[in-house]
Amino acid sequence: MNTIMLWGAVGFAVVLALCLIGLIFSRLYVRASAERGFVRTGLGGQRVIMSGGAIVLPVFHEVIPINMNTLKLEVSRASRDSLITKDRMRVDVVVAFFVRVKPTSEGVSTAAQTLGQRTLAPENLRALVDDKFVDALRSTAAQMTMQDLQDAREKFVQGVQNTVAEGLTKNGLELESVSPTNFNQTSKEFFDPNNAFDAEGLTKLTQETERRRKERNEVEQDTEVSVREKNRDALAKRLEIEQQEAFMKLEQEQQVKTRTAEQTARITAFEAQRHQEAEQSRIVAERQVQESEIEREQAVRSRKVEAEREVRVKEIDQSRVTQIAEQEKAIIIAQKSEAQSQAQARANESLAEAVKAEQLVETTRRTAEADRAKQVALIEAAQEAETNAVHITTKARAEREAAQMQATAIVELAEAERKKGLANAEAQRALNDAINTLSSDQTSLKFKLALLQALPAVIQQTVEPMKAIEGIKIIQVDGLNRGAVSIDGVSGTAGNSNLAEQAMSAALAYRAHAPLVDSLLKEIGLNGTSLQSMVAGVVPAEMAQVVPAAHEPLPAGDGVAR
Repeated sequence: MNTIMLWGAVGFAVVLALCLIGLIFSRLYVRASAERGFVRTGLGGQRVIMSGGAIVLPVFHEVIPINMNTLKLEVSRASRDSLITKDRMRVDVVVAFFVRVKPTSEGVSTAAQTLGQRTLAPENLRALVDDKFVDALRSTAAQMTMQDLQDAREKFVQGVQNTVAEGLTKNGLELESVSPTNFNQTSKEFFDPNNAFDAEGLTKLTQETERRRKERNEVEQDTEVSVREKNRDALAKRLEIEQQEAFMKLEQEQQVKTRTAEQTARITAFEAQRHQEAEQSRIVAERQVQESEIEREQAVRSRKVEAEREVRVKEIDQSRVTQIAEQEKAIIIAQKSEAQSQAQARANESLAEAVKAEQLVETTRRTAEADRAKQVALIEAAQEAETNAVHITTKARAEREAAQMQATAIVELAEAERKKGLANAEAQRALNDAINTLSSDQTSLKFKLALLQALPAVIQQTVEPMKAIEGIKIIQVDGLNRGAVSIDGVSGTAGNSNLAEQAMSAALAYRAHAPLVDSLLKEIGLNGTSLQSMVAGVVPAEMAQVVPAAHEPLPAGDGVAR
């Protein structure tokens, strides 16, 4: 039992010791990385650690960390601190130096001894090695001219690297590359005339700039002269070309005018020939038209004579019928009241025939005009397709055809007029027959109706002369209505005279004023001798022939209006 407890205690002690050792190692063990190494000094001597790690005991050991990354150290020299070249010129430069600690035990050890922890702060490292970089830049620039620095930058970079490399090795560093990021001539104002180097460089700079300005001026002047000479040559060439073009245009215009004149002469001769042919065609056409016109006039006269003859025959027949009607009037007086309606119907039929004849005439005329218009349209279409001679011939033919059609239309119109005259004669005869059957009262009534219809025309004729009146005469005549008084709007006579005395007084008064009344009626265009004379100027003539005076009886044997 005791043995087991003893072995358990020993095991626990071993485990505890191992845990304690692991804890100590985890706390005291320092590891290096790819970016950072370190140098341990103290117990056991100096040890460079770039990979892996080491135990660092407090009090016994000291650790110096070393940055293994590449560092960019930029050096700028400008203005008064600019570099002086071999030809005593000044240049402003900005150069970037890329350095790192040599990845060797000697390099890390040397950097730890000479630089310490400055490798962790690039600014502190640049302040330490800046003088070396500036010295290398100055020494290299002093061996090259400014033009060489511009044209052979690789040589300048190589010279700086060779100069700096040895100095950096002493600090455990190595130069990876040198990169000039800016290179330019120093401004002239930073040259010190009292400095021998600057004075020499300023002189060369002035000479160079003036020489360049002179060369630039010469180039500009030569260029301007060359340009102006070129412009002069171009202007001369352009004027020569314009002159040649003008001559060519004049020659072309002359040829065009010559050809135009020749063409015009040919056209004129051709037009004269065609005009002569057209005149001959026109003369022939006019002769044909005249012949057609003569034939048409002869046909019209023949038709007119025939129509007049037929009208005359109809008039004779009508007169004969009228005489027969007068002779039979005594027989048919008793039958006129019954025949009146039949006569009126025949009159209406005659009027309808007359209207139909007029419409037939109008239809014939419009048909002829439509056919003529159609023929004229066809002729015009043909005229556009033919030449002037054919145009005139076609026009003559069209006029001849139109003349023939017009003659036909005139003949048909004359025939229609003849039929219309016959219809009017038949209607007038029927109307006369109807009027002859009227009684005296009916005749008097028709006269009064005609008078009423003519009354507006009478008034219009009466007022018409008043348009030319320049003055108005007012004549007051007393005594035309002697002793007339009005009582409650009713006219009467004053006094106790009897009817005979009143009639005598009125007759004497009228006779006394008759000349004045006649003169007034004459001034308005009326004749006051009788009622028929007063309406003679305004009642239609046919009504005056049909209707006798109101106070005259109808003759017994002459009741037919003529």
